[in-house]
Amino acid sequence: MYYVKSFEEDFHTKIVVKGGKKKFQSVEDIVKTKTIKPNTLSFGVEQRLSTTIISKEYRKSYRPQGIIFKTKQKPDYIIPFDLVVLSDVENVVVHYYRIKDSIHFYYNHKLIKGFDKFLYKSFKSMIKKYPTPDHVWKAVNEFREKNGFKKLPKSKKRLFQYNEAVFHSDVKIEPIAIFGYKKEAREKAKKLGLEYFRSVNEFYKKYGE
Repeated sequence: MYYVKSFEEDFHTKIVVKGGKKKFQSVEDIVKTKTIKPNTLSFGVEQRLSTTIISKEYRKSYRPQGIIFKTKQKPDYIIPFDLVVLSDVENVVVHYYRIKDSIHFYYNHKLIKGFDKFLYKSFKSMIKKYPTPDHVWKAVNEFREKNGFKKLPKSKKRLFQYNEAVFHSDVKIEPIAIFGYKKEAREKAKKLGLEYFRSVNEFYKKYGE
């Protein structure tokens, strides 16, 4: 199974601090130590490392650049969408670039009570319940409406094109490739001795089952 960890444009993971965010891990450090550390603290849930499992159903990533890796560790849980769709707000923001400078504000929201019904212990069990993102799209909108929130408009469907495989501890990895459409991604891949791809979808076309 292949995983993705997205990076910001400077190829770092970040942590949210009061008033903004700061650099946490560089791609160089991740490849050198073969370790990715939990960097996300949001929505009132435990600090975690959010990654994405690549599959036929999920060929997108949270951001347009990042690292593709393997690991022997199992995720603590898997969600079939971006967790933000379960936040207790009416206007869910789709594109990261719209909130990246005020992410501390958006991450301060809570999750709708009962959100844990969408958490799965394995990718297999998740896909069995929701074979495609369209299936879970319908379920999430029913859940939101039942709990007094508006259904998500079709413009939010992008948030269902990648899943979240969540780890609560440091993850030992086998780095596989760097992806990203900008030249910096290609340069990072060459520098680190890893294969390069423009996107997760391009990687899947070569290595997907």
